[in-house]
Amino acid sequence: MALWAALLLTLALSLLLPLAVRPLLIRLGIVDVPNERSSHERPVLRGLGLAVLLAMTLGGGTACALLSAGSADGGGPWASARGAATLALVVGGFLASGLLGLAEDLRGLSVPVRSAILLAIAAASAGGLLWTVHAQGQATVIWVPGIHAGHWPVWMLVLLGVYGVLFISGYINVANFMDGLNGISGFHGVIAGLTFAVSGWFMGYAWLSAAGLAIAAGFAGFLPWNLSRPGAFLGDVGSYLLGGSVAVTSFAAFVNGVPVLATIGPMVVYFGDVAVTLAKRLRAGRKWDEPHKEHVYQRLQQLGLGHVQASGVVALFTLAASVLGLLSFAVPSVWWLLLLAAGLGVLVLYLSLPRILSRRRHSV
Repeated sequence: MALWAALLLTLALSLLLPLAVRPLLIRLGIVDVPNERSSHERPVLRGLGLAVLLAMTLGGGTACALLSAGSADGGGPWASARGAATLALVVGGFLASGLLGLAEDLRGLSVPVRSAILLAIAAASAGGLLWTVHAQGQATVIWVPGIHAGHWPVWMLVLLGVYGVLFISGYINVANFMDGLNGISGFHGVIAGLTFAVSGWFMGYAWLSAAGLAIAAGFAGFLPWNLSRPGAFLGDVGSYLLGGSVAVTSFAAFVNGVPVLATIGPMVVYFGDVAVTLAKRLRAGRKWDEPHKEHVYQRLQQLGLGHVQASGVVALFTLAASVLGLLSFAVPSVWWLLLLAAGLGVLVLYLSLPRILSRRRHSV
C-alpha cells in the first residue's frame, strides 16, 4: 500500500496540480526571462516545481503514514518503525529543499543567507539519518557490505556527517546548474527515482522504494507540462527539490548499507558535468558563478540537438551509469572496481561528446 501510494498518488497529483498552480504563478508574474545561461529564446513560466513539491510531499507523506501503521500492526518484513522514520526524514529533507527554492523564486535570497539555509538543511537531514541508524545499533561498515558494526564510533559519525552535509548541499547546487533544457530534470528525476526504487526492492527496504517511486512519479508528472506548448519550467523550487530529493535519498541509502555504487550511479553524469565545467572555467580565469552556457548538455544543444534530444542524451548516459551501479547487487564486491571503472568510462564518453560531434560535423 505504501508503494502504491508513493507511485499513484504522487503521479496523479503531479499531473493535476499544475492546473491550480499555473494560474497562481501567472498572477505572481513568475516568468523565466532569457539570459546568458538560458537555452530558450522567449520568456517562459517557471515555478511549476511547486506542483511537484506538493505532489511528492503528499505522496511520500502518505506512504510514510502507511509504513508506520504497518509496523505498528506487525505488517511483515517490509514494515518497520525505523523504515517509517527514515522515510519521514527523507520527505522532510526534500520538502525543506523545495521550500528554499520557492523562497528564491518568490523574492530571491542573498548568497550568504541561501548558503546558510542550504547547509542547515543538509546538516539536519544528514544528522537525522545518521542518528536513526546509529541509535538502533544497526550501523553497517559501508565499504565492506554485509558486515555490521553495531554503533559507529564518534569519529566515524563526524566523518559521515561532514560528508553528508557537503554531498547533499553540493548536489542541490549541481541539480540547479543542470536544469537548463526542457526535459533534462524530469528525465533525471525519473531515472534516479526508479534506480532507488529497485535498490529498495533488492534490499527489502520499503522506505527506499517508496522514496524512489515518489521522486520518479513526481517528475514524470511534470514532463508533459514541461514538454508541451506553451511549456513551463520547474524554477528553483523544482531544481532544488530535484537535487535535495535525490541527494537525501542517496545518502539515506548509503548509511543504511546499500552498495555505494547503486547510491551514486544516477548522480555520476551530473556531478561530472558540473565539476569538469567549473574546473575549466577556473583554469581559464573566468568566474565560476557567472552565467554561462559551457556545460556539456548546453554544448550539445548548441551543436544542433534539440532540447529533448540533448536531454535524452544526458538521460541515456545517466541510465547507463545507474544500471552499472545496480549491477553491484548481482556481483561480488571484488568486482565493484570494474563496475566503477566502467562508470567512469561512461562519464568520460559523455564529457567527450561535444568534441566528437564537433569533429564529425566539420568532417561532413
